[in-house]
Formats: sequence, C-alpha cells, structure tokens
Amino acid sequence: MNRITELFKIKYPIIQGGMIWNSGYKLASAVSNAGGLGLIGAGSMYPEVLREHIQKCKKATDKPFGVNIPMLYPNIEEIINIVIEEGVKIIFTSAGNPKTWTSFLKEKGITVVHVVSSSVFALKAQEAGVDAIVAEGFEAGGHNGRDETTTLTLIPMVKEKIQIPIIAAGGIATGRGMLAAMVLGADGVQVGSRFAASIESSAHNNFKETIVRVKEGDTQLTLKELAPVRLIKNKFYQDVQELYEQCPSKEDLVQLLGRARAKKGMFEGDLEEGELEIGQIAGLIHEILPVEQIIQEMVADFEVACLEKAKFEF
Repeated sequence: MNRITELFKIKYPIIQGGMIWNSGYKLASAVSNAGGLGLIGAGSMYPEVLREHIQKCKKATDKPFGVNIPMLYPNIEEIINIVIEEGVKIIFTSAGNPKTWTSFLKEKGITVVHVVSSSVFALKAQEAGVDAIVAEGFEAGGHNGRDETTTLTLIPMVKEKIQIPIIAAGGIATGRGMLAAMVLGADGVQVGSRFAASIESSAHNNFKETIVRVKEGDTQLTLKELAPVRLIKNKFYQDVQELYEQCPSKEDLVQLLGRARAKKGMFEGDLEEGELEIGQIAGLIHEILPVEQIIQEMVADFEVACLEKAKFEF
C-alpha cells in the first residue's frame, strides 16, 4: 500500500483519466472493478446526463470511483450539487483555480484532487487544501499546459516543492512507464490514452481504431492561443495549420474550431472534420483491449520492470 492506494482505498495506484467523450460509467466502473480508480468525465456531459452516469456507475461497481470536473464548465454549480447529492466521494478538478471549490467540497467529506501542469500551480493547489495533485506533462493528450514541460522533468520538480501525494500523468501506458514515474517521485499514475483505446471506452470505434494506428510524430500540440490541445494530424488539424500560415486572429481560430469538434471526432467518429485528442504514447498502443486486461498487463509489466531494476548496481 502507498499514499495513493491508501487515499482512495484501491488496489493499484492506477487512475483513469476523466477524458471527455471517452469516460462514461462503463469505463469508470470497469477500471474500479479491476483495482484502479475510475473517473467519469463530466466535461462532455450535461448535468442530468452526468447524474445518470453516476447512478449507473454505482450499480456497476461497489468499488471507489470519482468524477473529473473541469472548473470552467458553464454549469459548474449544478454539476457540483449533483455530485454531492449522488454521494460521490472523490472529485478531480481541472482547468481553474482550486481555491474556488476545494474547501467547500472537503467540508462535504469529499476527497479533492487537482490537475496541474507546473510546480507553481502544484503549490497553489496544495495551499488550497487539495488531498493530492495530478502533475500532467506535455506528452498528454487533450488539453495541456502552455509551458510544454515533459513528465520526465515535471514530476521531480513538483516533488521538490510539495508534500501531498503526486499522481503522474502524460505519456504513461505501461507498467514500465508507471515505475519510471514512481522512481521520479510520483505516488501513482493517471492513464488516459491507453484507456481511450479500451473496449469499455465510450469513444466511437473509428476513433479507437485510429489510436492504434498512430505512430511516433502523428500528434501535435496546437491552438495555444485558445487552450493548448494535443491532436492527431487529421484534416481538421491540417486546416488549423493552413490558417496559421495566414497569421490568424484569436477570433479566426475560434471560428474555425466552431462548436462540438471534439464530440464530432471522438464520439461521433468523424475522422476528417473532428478533433481527435490523444497523447504521444498512442504510438505504443497497438490493440483495443478490455480494461481488466490493460490493468493486468500494466501491473505485470511493472513487476517485471521492478525485478530488472534491481539488477542495475554501480
């Protein structure tokens, strides 16, 4: 048992990322049932849809699970109230100031974790009273930090600054990646891309099949003027790059992005006009597998890597 398994009362220090359009109750409950911590991604759900997913998740697992809430969500108060009413005990917050809701949530007996992309924000989250932080490196899929700090450098820098548990995220899909993060100072890992390409993910199968075809260099961080996001290089991505050649204004980028691009790509399976968010580690993902097998393989890989690490002596 370590600080993360103890904090969440789970078997393995493996947290599933609360990814938009991927993280419904089927994925969250499967991860929790397999010994990790599943998260429902509230960012792509209307309030009543979130309530439905929480209720279904409670029926699908008797293990701990949580909800990821982007704090820029327009219906944030309604979302928070639903989570409290439904008795969710773990909330991961992101994309906002942790001071806004942390003390309120903790008064309700909720464990609060905040996602950060720098040691500066990690310190602010610790000062806000969160129970743990997710330190997410530049390799991660979806929305990302502007500083482009890699996981390899971010984790030890955050570890140097804070005392609360650290969950490493960005570029982790294997047991060896988990061990590397923990050697650098993390207490656990958050895994997104590997679970996006699972059978239980709520993403469209077109998107899942695209993930397993991704190779090194097939993703890029872009749209930093709006909110940095790592995308697969499809037609929409190329349209963005062509617009950049014209020195666009922020308004031009917003107009091109339009509405519901991420839903169109990841949930509806439009591989041309949709936004396809995935991490650099997708180059190591070659199969769409059930969650239980993914976690079992990660744990076995971790254990083998631990034995191999013991051989290195100087």
